[in-house]
Amino acid sequence: MRRGTFQAKHSAIQRRLYIDGPELPPRLVHRAHLPWLSTYRTQMASESKSINTQKSYIISLRLFIETPLPGEAILSEVEFQKITVEKLLDRIEPLNGRLDMWVQSLGDKSASTIKARYAAANHLINWLGQKWPDHLTRPRSGKKLPRTLTRRELSMVRMVAGQSEDPVANLVVTILLETGMRVSELCSLQLTDIDLNDRSAMVVGGKGDKDRLILFTQETVQRIQEWLPLRDLRNPNNDQLLVTTKGTSLQTRTVQRMMNRLADDAEIPRSRVTPHVLRHNFATGLLERGADLVTIQRLLGHASIATTRVYLEISDQTLREVYKRAQSSLFSQENEQ
Repeated sequence: MRRGTFQAKHSAIQRRLYIDGPELPPRLVHRAHLPWLSTYRTQMASESKSINTQKSYIISLRLFIETPLPGEAILSEVEFQKITVEKLLDRIEPLNGRLDMWVQSLGDKSASTIKARYAAANHLINWLGQKWPDHLTRPRSGKKLPRTLTRRELSMVRMVAGQSEDPVANLVVTILLETGMRVSELCSLQLTDIDLNDRSAMVVGGKGDKDRLILFTQETVQRIQEWLPLRDLRNPNNDQLLVTTKGTSLQTRTVQRMMNRLADDAEIPRSRVTPHVLRHNFATGLLERGADLVTIQRLLGHASIATTRVYLEISDQTLREVYKRAQSSLFSQENEQ
């Protein structure tokens, strides 16, 4: 009886909100009978969302879509994947209470996590032709500055990488620090994209499916030249620069495990030594040496300069180091005169 009562009330609410229930936008009407998951993945790919973004969205949306209303059974894995676009709209209609219950379940998450979950749900709701309810607002999160290694820590990481038994370690650390590449871009980098004579490479299909030019110094050229004979001995089955001992493509998780070993050897917390932290060091290093934001934006591959602008918020320690170095240089010049 309770379940029937709820369904009756729910139907009454739906009739008040819609004449015949929520409607799909014209662009989705002909896809109403298709499984939502494969159709939605196609949509995200058409928007050039990265593989990582797509995975993050699906994980967040699974929790949202599976949230049961009172009296509902939990969706099975098959039901989750096979539910049609039309039935999904009926299920996640923004004012039927499911969205509110899901939002309430996020109460113990950090502000940044909640914002990421909201972004995924909002994207799905907009795709289905609906609007995010006004009464659900995103939490404000404080400005989070990029984590970077100190000069001592950076020196330690470079030293242990050079002494590592893994021949890939020194190459990876050098390239990340000299190019600011994302780890996924580095793992996908092919030999045909590298021009050692020009000391440059092309990142093909980076974040947002964008190509961009990256630059490096003679040190990276030397590391690559040292690596190539070792790479050939692994009988690679692909054109990637970085390969495993079995000749297969190096994966991002393998690179992070490599970073963990380097962190242990350098006696630095593992959380401080990641490919993305080295990317931050690349950007802040350019800024300290006088590079402008537009140049840094292009080298990092940021779609918006607002993302790059966060590097202006450098730490007090860095400010003190820059000031001390500048003042020491000034006094040295005066003494020479």
